[in-house]
Amino acid sequence: MALPRVLTVVQARMGSSRLPGKVLLPLAGQPLLVRMVERVQRARLAGTVVVATTTEAADDVLADLCAAHGIECFRGDALDLLDRHYQAARQHGADVVLKIPSDCPLIDPAIIDEVVRFYLDFAERYDFVSNLHPPTFPDGNDVEVMPFAALETAWREAKRPLEREHTTPFFWENPGRFQIGNVTWDAGRDYSMSHRWTIDYPEDYAFISAVYEALYPTKPDFGLSDILHLLEQRPDIAQLNAHLAGVNWYRNHLDELKTVDSSQTKML
Repeated sequence: MALPRVLTVVQARMGSSRLPGKVLLPLAGQPLLVRMVERVQRARLAGTVVVATTTEAADDVLADLCAAHGIECFRGDALDLLDRHYQAARQHGADVVLKIPSDCPLIDPAIIDEVVRFYLDFAERYDFVSNLHPPTFPDGNDVEVMPFAALETAWREAKRPLEREHTTPFFWENPGRFQIGNVTWDAGRDYSMSHRWTIDYPEDYAFISAVYEALYPTKPDFGLSDILHLLEQRPDIAQLNAHLAGVNWYRNHLDELKTVDSSQTKML
């Protein structure tokens, strides 16, 4: 049986109200987006990796960056990320689509493979698989997997603005309609609200830069266990953005979300 065509979509744009241009901030001698794509490409099951940016002039620089580094790039709607993912998947003839946001430059390729392998092993059972519902991994290891047919259903039927902007809520907000699979951390721990490895604020950049400075020179393929060991040895690094742990986009939509409550987010 032929293997499915897997497409990993890394959504990225220059616009950010809290940290403009964060995807181009320097990280170990390259823009942050390039370092992140390198990590995603190390996953054996990531398939084709494409950066999905917008058609806005401000994002021309991202298209140019991708061209310069041999990274696939798709340009689409600035606000309708569901449409951007769907159109990128159509263009690439994908059977299976992974969604990974560009604010996860410390994502562990092994976690990507774990989530994709779970989906592939149980593809007949699930319409959507992630490691986020509920989350257990450190924030910034976000992986969501869906067959193209399910993505097309969401693209066709999702109406609420948050469903279009955040791509996948149509699935996990309708558990009675879709079979939802979830991969939990086999360590048996939940660090989703205590360990923040994503980037949205200057303090996050300070944290991520410190991790790279400590680990990248001697082990460019460092993973989750390496970061946790570093933070045990260097609690000063962990403290750089500790006050932001648990802050995520859910906090702005608690009155709209049916399957997420205040225990899964934190207000600033």
